Amino acid sequence: MNARSALFDLYGDHIRARGGRARVAALVRLLEPLGIAAPAVRTAVSRMVKQDWLRPVRLGGAPGYELTERADRRLREAAARIYRTDGADSWDGRWHVVVPQRSAQRATRERIRNGLAYLGYAPVGDGTWIAARPSPELSSLLDAEKLRAERFNARHQGDDAELVRRAWDLDAVGRSYQRWLAEARELLAALPDAPTDEQAFATRSRLVHEWRKFLFTDPGLPRTLLPDDWPGDDAARFFDEQAGRLLPAAARFVDHCLAIAGPSRKEDT
Repeated sequence: MNARSALFDLYGDHIRARGGRARVAALVRLLEPLGIAAPAVRTAVSRMVKQDWLRPVRLGGAPGYELTERADRRLREAAARIYRTDGADSWDGRWHVVVPQRSAQRATRERIRNGLAYLGYAPVGDGTWIAARPSPELSSLLDAEKLRAERFNARHQGDDAELVRRAWDLDAVGRSYQRWLAEARELLAALPDAPTDEQAFATRSRLVHEWRKFLFTDPGLPRTLLPDDWPGDDAARFFDEQAGRLLPAAARFVDHCLAIAGPSRKEDT
């Protein structure tokens, strides 16, 4: 787990709900149980500032960092997908079709491809992408690259299940869920019966970190478009159960680290 990814996890899973800001000392203390040293934390923070994910603030006279509007929006949407509160199982049978303007810059085209894939879109032709529903982040992605796109909803005149098989490699995604579940069970088996708050935090952080990777590979299709024996179902149940079980202790550790580092909420500055 690298420092930048761990910071995204930390802000998304804990700090965003606590005002979206924290002192540097708290960030260092919170990532220590994950084996991430202070210099790596500071380097990652600096990069995230340059990338407009974080901005520096003074918290009680000490240096700290808060989420930018862009980061808050990204983490809010990510949380809805991670904890499946985005209504992904409801579907009206229409696909969201996006045909982005083609950029002359290869780097821009690559960013658009990666961005669309992250948002749950898949290519079905030369320059045409589909998703089961519009992404709230689509406009931000296109605006950042200064590109226009034709966007509309349409019904597929054919077998939707076959369209899904052609657009996404669900077999590969299913195997990833099976691997995740086996590794997650091993991770939880290594946790003591009565873990400390710090141990619970570290284990839950690793669990969430690996689960969050599915944001980049699982398009979040409605259940009706997935196989009956979809491995993601068992994986999601295990994640929900274990992440929920460890949350109270993990939250106590977060609150403790934020408290000993000083005030972190906006009203404290």
